[in-house]
Amino acid sequence: MYSSITARALVYDTYGEPKDVISVHKHEVHAPQGNEIVLQTLAAPINPSDINQVQGVYPSRPELTTELGTDKPSAVGGNEGLFKIVAVGDQVSNFQIGDWCIPRGVNYGTWRTHLLSTQDKFQKLDSSALTKTQAATIAVNPCTAYQMLTMYADLKKGDWFIQNGGNSQVGQYAIQIGKALGLQSISIVRDRPDIDELKQQLYDLGATKVITEKENAAREFGKTVKEWTGGKPIRLGLNCVGGENLTNMARKLGQDAVLLTYGGMSMKPVTLPTTLFIFKNLTAKGFWITENGKRDPILKEKTVEAVLDLYSKGLLKEVPVNQFKVDLESLTCKKYLETFHSALQSHGKSLIVYE
Repeated sequence: MYSSITARALVYDTYGEPKDVISVHKHEVHAPQGNEIVLQTLAAPINPSDINQVQGVYPSRPELTTELGTDKPSAVGGNEGLFKIVAVGDQVSNFQIGDWCIPRGVNYGTWRTHLLSTQDKFQKLDSSALTKTQAATIAVNPCTAYQMLTMYADLKKGDWFIQNGGNSQVGQYAIQIGKALGLQSISIVRDRPDIDELKQQLYDLGATKVITEKENAAREFGKTVKEWTGGKPIRLGLNCVGGENLTNMARKLGQDAVLLTYGGMSMKPVTLPTTLFIFKNLTAKGFWITENGKRDPILKEKTVEAVLDLYSKGLLKEVPVNQFKVDLESLTCKKYLETFHSALQSHGKSLIVYE
């Protein structure tokens, strides 16, 4: 028999830095009725876009409401996460207790311990084929890489793509997914003391070639790239950096290539030579997986299924994250907030795991 669950959620009622505006809201989750389901969070990451939402600078943001009983209109942070069904209403047909699932939509608010929702808002996952980390982080970075590699240029086995931010989360998934699709890749990374070690890590994931920003900027290095590709045109470029890094990368693209920009880590504009548009017929587009999901929810579901298939076949490895564990039995509001602050300060992608 289901009894009420005390839930805690990381909420904000004003925009600002997460360390300053996030607080913990405690509330009760009642028994589900009809097509309602009660979910327990298993894991939820902190993505850069999540931070930007809290700051109020991200174009897609959840509405501030008093739905959870907060004193002021508020929103729960987080867009991505893995949940387990712990109770179902008498009209629920898509889920059973114990099933894993992820939100179908965007701006759902995943930084919480439990929630009450309806079955239509979640997509079921096969818990036997995935780890918690894989499932909790499947909807953003690997799906971004998959869509960029499959939807914008008609790439065939043996074709080449080039990307900057090669060791980013999306970059590492693009390397692996590209290899699984039979594609060849050139990944650009920042120069650093341990560059050989980093290059080897990316080669181990399936990278064809890895170059530094210095090599990317060297005009004479273009000859080396042509030798690698055997003269075949590089038909797709993936940009998450911008600035001079992008300009140098774009010069390596071939005739009728597509350039996708999905980030701007350098905070510098996209600057492209006019000659690429006139003489190479370059197509430059923006990519935003959130908008793709809003425009076509079925596309998001199919992309998740495609990535799931790669995981199940052993063709995709999860990119490492920093895990911060929460013990639900002993959890207090103070402990929850302290864990969140620790995760915020971590270098790299953080994942809060609920046990």
